[in-house]
Amino acid sequence: MEATRGPILFRCDGTPEHGWEPFYQCLSLAAALQRRRRGTHFLSYLDPLSLATVINRGNNDWIPAEQPIGSPGDLEATLAQVRRLNAAAVVVAGVGMTAEYLASLHKSGTLVVVFDSTAGITFPVDVVVNPLLAPGKKAYRFGPGAQLLLGHKFALCRGVFRRQRTIRATEPPGPFRALVAFGDDDAGGQTLLRTREMLDLPQVAKVSIAVRSHHAQYDDLKELVAGSTGRVELVTETKDLMTRLVRAHIALTSGDGWALELCVVGVPQLIVSQTDTHARSAKRMDEEGVATFLGDAADVSPDQLREAVSSLLDDAMERKGMTRCARNLVDGRGPDRVVNGMEILLHAPARKRASQVVAVPQLRIAA
Repeated sequence: MEATRGPILFRCDGTPEHGWEPFYQCLSLAAALQRRRRGTHFLSYLDPLSLATVINRGNNDWIPAEQPIGSPGDLEATLAQVRRLNAAAVVVAGVGMTAEYLASLHKSGTLVVVFDSTAGITFPVDVVVNPLLAPGKKAYRFGPGAQLLLGHKFALCRGVFRRQRTIRATEPPGPFRALVAFGDDDAGGQTLLRTREMLDLPQVAKVSIAVRSHHAQYDDLKELVAGSTGRVELVTETKDLMTRLVRAHIALTSGDGWALELCVVGVPQLIVSQTDTHARSAKRMDEEGVATFLGDAADVSPDQLREAVSSLLDDAMERKGMTRCARNLVDGRGPDRVVNGMEILLHAPARKRASQVVAVPQLRIAA
């Protein structure tokens, strides 16, 4: 079957004000699209600019955006790139998009895919993806023909987590190691605070902190590691994270995409949320038995955290149950399922006919 292998344009930003989570979600999907031989281009407003090297390292092309999503002139710039690249689809993720913004993109004729976990607007698009566990279908308002990809089957997972799934089939031997992974965004500065609290527990022999290199408290975390006499280590590279995943007995997360990725490996979790969006997903994770949701970060005291960590480390059967439920819930194939859905829509006969260029025969005028 003939198929036009048009590239995919990602419209996403990564800034301290609006967070980096949508940006890294798009990178996960871009990796899956490249396995289908789709070219991937990022139109992104980045802060820090070093994130451009992350895009290029993944064999993606970066087009600098002059303003964030939804700003005046952003729609025209995005449409201009769609036309220039002859993009088969545009993936939009981040704060600032409106129903009018998405409707204008949809009128261009390209396939429009949206990442959203808030269900705050009406979506006149082709595909809506919620990579978290909540909200569900009833919360979303969408236009005719839109496809909703929601729930644990579409959780976005990086390859590093899938590869460690078979290696960590059983819990590693002691002493106990903890992983602190509050995800791509840590606006409340919980990583430094909660790591210090966990160090007060003699049961925890070592704490691994997984953060991005642009974390707001990166320098403070390095100082904590330097003064910890080897009990704390800082992990920022993917190759280093691989070995820590299989050694961790428990993880402290915020209920974001990293929490679902840890489910793929089967690491028992305690969740302290920092946003309402992550709290809703964390509650679902608690209901599924893959984690214990302690509550909002502002409401969880140091004593409550230490008690929860001690209880989980003392209960081997609870950890084993969490591991089994987590691995059954999330299998790490979410990006491939999203790509399959996009490819089905891109190969639909109606869309193919609309994208075909009809050649106009030239009339020869007799002399």
